[in-house]
Amino acid sequence: MYGLIRKILFGIDAEKVHYMVMNRLATAYNIPVVRNMLKSKFVRKHPSLERKVWGITFPNPVGLAAGFDKDARFIDPLACLGFGFIEIGTLTPRPQPGNPQPRLFRLPADKALINRMGFNNGGVAEAVARLRNRKELIIIGGNIGKNKDTPNEQAADDYEKCFMQLYDVVDYFVVNVSSPNTPGLRALQEKEPLTQLLNRLQLLNKQKAGNKPLLLKIAPDLTNEQLDDIIDIVRTTGIDGIVSSNTTISREGLATSNADVDAIGMGGLSGAPLRQRATEVVKYLHTHSKGSIPIIASGGIFTADDAKEKLDAGAVLVQVYTGFVYEGPAIAGNICDGLMKK
Repeated sequence: MYGLIRKILFGIDAEKVHYMVMNRLATAYNIPVVRNMLKSKFVRKHPSLERKVWGITFPNPVGLAAGFDKDARFIDPLACLGFGFIEIGTLTPRPQPGNPQPRLFRLPADKALINRMGFNNGGVAEAVARLRNRKELIIIGGNIGKNKDTPNEQAADDYEKCFMQLYDVVDYFVVNVSSPNTPGLRALQEKEPLTQLLNRLQLLNKQKAGNKPLLLKIAPDLTNEQLDDIIDIVRTTGIDGIVSSNTTISREGLATSNADVDAIGMGGLSGAPLRQRATEVVKYLHTHSKGSIPIIASGGIFTADDAKEKLDAGAVLVQVYTGFVYEGPAIAGNICDGLMKK
């Protein structure tokens, strides 16, 4: 059924149809009988699905990655689709429009997306207000970044502002220095500036009573030497884990023609083409850290087999985004069903 709906939806601009569908889901959520039907159809509850990480009990290991609900506009309806957790953002201190449209593109032949959104969001304050008023109880991650016009030398100020404002309304934090769509951002992945940034946030974290889990989101394009640096940074700063991984700037091995890919232009690639590399990065981090670093895995997860591949490689939780676009609202429930059988 969703295959037919997807064909219709894929005939509309990707960003426009995203908000069209999500607004209709939000409207449906407000009808109690429909809300209950959604939960009955998509939510899975079973002890074998639960994961306890950072002292938090996740009802299942399948989360929704950052970028899908940047501004926390759709937390309540999305919670009815069976996700074990939802990561909002990336949020910046001040609102910003992001890059010019169009900036989100489908590659159906590859089951992939290319985006160059550019941290478009309404600013952290608006998201905080929405989170304070949400109805559904679901674990929330706060993905934080810097404004485009903030120099890297002052980037830590932006991360601190987001951290402080979100602290009381999220369950864990993710520091995003790995998006390819904000100029110069990935330079913050270098060892010295990244260590300084994370130490600063950890100091603030320790001053708070809750001491929320603090994670780092990395790119899949890092070399093994850079991954070794990441492991060392995690140990040195004492942060709680890694989200691996963000989108890739690689265009290798695509079925989509070079002409079509070139016409799309710059942006981060996500989806099925990223699956193998994303798994390799998770396995490398898990092996070389001797399993000491909890990892949330993202990249090319469409099915229970994809999720199990990441979990077997060493991840403790997984996230979907592009898979959600291609597989539809049943993806979390389907993955959970498959994991319960394995």
